[in-house]
Amino acid sequence: MATSDLTNVQTRMLGQDVTFSVSQPWLAYWLVIMRLVGGWWLLHAGLDKLASWPFDASWFVGGAAQGTSLGPIVTLFSSGAGLAFTNVAVPIGQVLIGLGLIFGALTRTAAFFGAFMMVFFYFINGETGAWSHGVVTGELLGILIFGMIATLGAGRVLGIDAYLQNTEVVKNNPRLQYLIG
Repeated sequence: MATSDLTNVQTRMLGQDVTFSVSQPWLAYWLVIMRLVGGWWLLHAGLDKLASWPFDASWFVGGAAQGTSLGPIVTLFSSGAGLAFTNVAVPIGQVLIGLGLIFGALTRTAAFFGAFMMVFFYFINGETGAWSHGVVTGELLGILIFGMIATLGAGRVLGIDAYLQNTEVVKNNPRLQYLIG
């Protein structure tokens, strides 16, 4: 169903088959560069947190998030099992997202969760002062980069997803196409 080479990418977005031609390989290589940069960004952030273990997210989910538009959701994770989950999920999630993007494995899933994390960082950091310099922040650029990676099937260009899409498992379970790419 979905195939790709360096100049023609076929992917599936929101239930629709989408094909786009990258007339020159440089665009395909650009997708790989964006994937590597976004992957390194989160891999590095996750490894930093693991290197200085134990990681404590209470300052963010219990402190910074209070009074923001996402506060009612985020502060649910500010104590007990929620905080314990967050303290493990953030660094492990960042490492897995980073590795997924770098190797192009389950790229669409990794990019989705990268954008998901950035939404929290964007609104909470922004509403607590970062937007005083403007609403275009690093987190907003992260959301855009991860969105681009997910929608353009960047994992199918020099990534493990190019191999995965041709496996019998994915061919027999077309819904798995939503996770790779």
